[in-house]
Parts: sequence; C-alpha cells; structure tokens
Amino acid sequence: MIDDPHPLGAGIRLRPTVPADAASLAASLTRSRTYMRPWEPERPDSFYTEQGQRERLAALLADREAGRVMPWVLADAEDRVVGGFNLNAIVLGPLRSAVLGYWVDVELAGRGLATAAVRTICDLARNELRLHRIEAGTVLHNEASQRVLAKCGFEEYGVAPRYLHIDGEWRDHRLFQRILHDGPVTGAED
Repeated sequence: MIDDPHPLGAGIRLRPTVPADAASLAASLTRSRTYMRPWEPERPDSFYTEQGQRERLAALLADREAGRVMPWVLADAEDRVVGGFNLNAIVLGPLRSAVLGYWVDVELAGRGLATAAVRTICDLARNELRLHRIEAGTVLHNEASQRVLAKCGFEEYGVAPRYLHIDGEWRDHRLFQRILHDGPVTGAED
C-alpha cells in the first residue's frame, strides 16, 4: 500500500512524509547542502531550518491531499530522515503521469538506496496510483542519478536546454521516462 513503510535494506525504509519530519529533514538537508549544491536550486538559508521545513511540508502535504504530489522520505532505524523522494505534477485522466525527484543524504549516498527507492516508487505508481508514465530530469553531468534511472528502467528521450535554474544558472538537463504499463485507462473518478 502507498501509505505503508517499505523496507529497502540496511535498516532503511521508504515511508510517506509527515509533518513531524521537519527537524530531521532540516538536519539532513543541512548536512548534505554542499554535496547536493551541483544538483539543486539555490535556496535561502531559511530552507535549511526546522521552521523552513515545517512550512515546506505544510504546502507539500496540502498538495498531496489535493492529489498533485506524493512525497516520501528515507528513514533509518531511529526514524531519522536520510533522503527525500517525490512524485510531482501528478496528472491523471488520459495522461496518467508524474515527475520524479529525489535526493539521498550525503552520509548514505552511493549505497544503492536511491535505486531501491525508485524501483519501489515505480511499483507503487503503477499498482496503487495507476500511473502510465514517470519522467525525470538530471543536469547533464549528474552521472550517478542517470545510473539510478537506467537501473530502474528509465530511458533517455532528449535534452532540454536551460531547463531548470540549478546552482545559480539555467542548466541543460537530460530527460528520462519510464513507461509503467500500456494497459487501458480505468477509473471514471479521474
């Protein structure tokens, strides 16, 4: 189920984001700030505070309630947040698509957790959200993230010039997609 925790190994699990994650998110993002700078937008110092994360989570969880986003965190055995994963811009109807974004704490990067989480999210997106497609983009030189996407069945389909403002500049991005299924669109509620 989409709201259940999903064990990924090594005491880490993927679970839905909750308001109580604010302090732990702020600590992990602060710890990982320099490491993630080449892949992230510039953010104000307030983003890295508990209050900044509390405000961000309130908006994120409101978007979840509206069906526009599905946010998860990676949590360790002590329930400390060590990463974040979102399906953003969820669109149902005949498109049935979302945009994937993710990060892993600098202390746990390179251990296969992003790959395990993305695989789990793809399964949940197909089976629970009934999405047809997930897309993701990486700056051109983010080879680690590109490897994660390739291992999870994403295919590169193009390059978007000056796609996102990352690390102080408009950066070109490699665009990837994974088709989750080619079955019929079901559910009149969409």
